[in-house]
Amino acid sequence: MSRVYLQVALPVPLHQLFDYSIPASFSHTPHIGARIKVPFGRRELIGVIVGVTETPESPIHKIKPARQLIDEHSLFPPQLMQLLTWAAQYYHYPIGEVFSTALPTLLRQGEDLYDNPIHWRLTPVGLQITADTLSRSAKQQAAWLALEPHQSHGISEDFLKKVQIERATLQALAKKGFAEEFGQLAIQTGTPQLKYAESPLVANESQTTAIHAITEHLGQFKSFLLDGVTGSGKTEVYLQSIASCLAKHQQALVLVPEIGLTPQTVARFRSRFAVEIVMLHSGLTDRERLRAWRRAYLGHAAIVIGTRSTLFTPMPHLGLIIVDEEHDLSFKQQDNFRYNARDLAIFRAQLASCPVVLGSATPSLESLANAKQGRYQHLFLKERAANVSQPTIKLIDLRGQKLQAGLSPALKEAISLRLKKDEQVIIFLNRRGFAPVLLCHDCGWQAKCPRCDAKITLHRNPLRLHCHHCGFSQQPPNFCPECNSKELKAIGAGTVRVEEALQELFPKVPIHRIDRDSTQRKDSWHNLYADIENNKAAILVGTQMLAKGHHFPNVTLVALLEADSGLFGADFRASERVAQLITQVAGRAGRARKAGLVLLQSHQPEHPLLQQLLSTGYQGFAELALAEREMIGMPPYGYLALVRAEAHYPEMALNFLTEAMSRGQVLDNAPEFWGPIPAPMEKKAGIFRAHLLLKSNQRSRLQQFLHRWLTIMNDLPEAKRLRWHIDVDPQELA
Repeated sequence: MSRVYLQVALPVPLHQLFDYSIPASFSHTPHIGARIKVPFGRRELIGVIVGVTETPESPIHKIKPARQLIDEHSLFPPQLMQLLTWAAQYYHYPIGEVFSTALPTLLRQGEDLYDNPIHWRLTPVGLQITADTLSRSAKQQAAWLALEPHQSHGISEDFLKKVQIERATLQALAKKGFAEEFGQLAIQTGTPQLKYAESPLVANESQTTAIHAITEHLGQFKSFLLDGVTGSGKTEVYLQSIASCLAKHQQALVLVPEIGLTPQTVARFRSRFAVEIVMLHSGLTDRERLRAWRRAYLGHAAIVIGTRSTLFTPMPHLGLIIVDEEHDLSFKQQDNFRYNARDLAIFRAQLASCPVVLGSATPSLESLANAKQGRYQHLFLKERAANVSQPTIKLIDLRGQKLQAGLSPALKEAISLRLKKDEQVIIFLNRRGFAPVLLCHDCGWQAKCPRCDAKITLHRNPLRLHCHHCGFSQQPPNFCPECNSKELKAIGAGTVRVEEALQELFPKVPIHRIDRDSTQRKDSWHNLYADIENNKAAILVGTQMLAKGHHFPNVTLVALLEADSGLFGADFRASERVAQLITQVAGRAGRARKAGLVLLQSHQPEHPLLQQLLSTGYQGFAELALAEREMIGMPPYGYLALVRAEAHYPEMALNFLTEAMSRGQVLDNAPEFWGPIPAPMEKKAGIFRAHLLLKSNQRSRLQQFLHRWLTIMNDLPEAKRLRWHIDVDPQELA
């Protein structure tokens, strides 16, 4: 019989698998997808077994034996193994680090999968025999003798191993019906059961059409784009589709872009279903995350809700995937393993033979193009649910206006009118801190980050200058470093300054600031929702976190302090992002039966994008934007990859990319090269950055090129002297 070897994915920055032999101490060939501890240089690492082969890549005499098998069962079903392997190839990222990303931290560190160790005990039949019955097998007889005194609570498998009783021996006793394992070992035994906590709402005609389209495809792959205006009842479509999924004893996976959305989403789901629902996101402790992951893996959690990495959670009965706010940039990982969870969700649904629903009031241009080309079924919810009317949108021309922390007189009057009616107001400003600029009134000096090409933000409580790009922080100076003047002024407004101004204007009204500074503490979102949902007069001041799918029924006024922000960005996606942001923020107003008003403050009220959104809405903007993208061959009608290089000297990064480009231009399937150029923010955290953009009209040709070119780049002498990475399908060019 031929000897077999294990192919192991290890969490190291190398694009390869590593071969290990199976030691004699292993009772059987390990399962693919199980964790294993192996020697690696002078260290021991925990990896994942991704293959078993008779023909290893490494010379036989150099192959070392594995040290310890951690799992008796696979942590990843075959479909998930295929997804992770494909993702490593498509995004050109080391396969071992991809598998590591898919595991909770404690499992990466070798923690046991189960809450309690696996235990063994004798069965009623096993108790009726004597040790002499097993006299032909000394090992089984020893195992029976070890188990017999511990019948009341059983004995852990770990302890049995310490007294030289192996799992294979225990399994032999189990086959004879003399012993059994118990505890939390059995996997994939739990199946979701549909139990309502409250009855579903009555769906309107468009919701009913969407629900029927999704549910009739349960059990087969189908991609849906659920395109519904804000407040149109997309969540009700999700809930009723999930109900049909649970009725078939299947699990549902719901992806949301931000941690802030999970408490409200979970509360809505728990009020509807009396089933086990778990959350997975970075706000959990490692222990909480493992506990939730385990419940999904065992098949007991009926609904799993989480942010992008939740996509990789094993779910043995997966029957439906929902990606809420599918347009959101948060679904794209921006460092290390740069995957797009929305795109991988579609591939996972295909592997699992289940439908996937992408929902948004402002679908990405990529998703709209896929719907136009028939790859997705386009479902429309054109009206708000329960006959709620769309909010009125008006522009406020800021030119010549006297502002108080960014608040115009017309806006202050509108806020006052709403508060007198015990209604709530949202003030949106995508800039946290007190002021974006500290400036010398005498000489014009501005405080800048010493490590980045960026101005540094002034914060209060505690008073400090803080860089939001690299984290640099210092006390603000008492005198201007250039002219020694004391005339230092805080220019512009951040969320803190707006909050303070509103407290002065409306001292008796609760004001809630919602940004990354105010929501860092555990349960901060939960407590915030509890305060807001009392439906009394209140003002919410916040950044982009406020724009993402929140439902505050008593909010009747929404104001964007700087609607111009982002209109003149260098990224070709800038106009799409601005249109989505304005539409999403505006959609927070008037979601119940009270009329909503949206005020857009602008120094550019005649700007074509603002006028277009007012006249045709997001749909009209998207149609023109798609035509423009097709004309210039940019996504979704072209395919991009971005190479970023980082070095201590600017010329090092540029020279490396120049050499890499010259090597690539002579290869087959070579794309267009744009650059290399310094990054829009060239210096960040003390490091100089440069970009090289690749553009092709065929995805397959670009992938074939990257596979050859990246190997060549790795061999360049400069590649070892700086940091560089590839970003396939980049969503930001910064």
